[in-house]
Amino acid sequence: MYDYELYRHTSAELIRQADTEREIGRARLVRRAARRTGRGDPEGKVMEADHTRFAPAA
Repeated sequence: MYDYELYRHTSAELIRQADTEREIGRARLVRRAARRTGRGDPEGKVMEADHTRFAPAA
């Protein structure tokens, strides 16, 4: 009886883990699709994070 309960517990844990990994994969696909939606924009995306890249104009 103990072996059967251990089997059921392990099986349930593996199913939960597979569901979690599936959800992570779906979230990655959604984020990737969201990043790609702006690529058709003719203006493009302006990045303002790195202001120290160039020296100021004289």
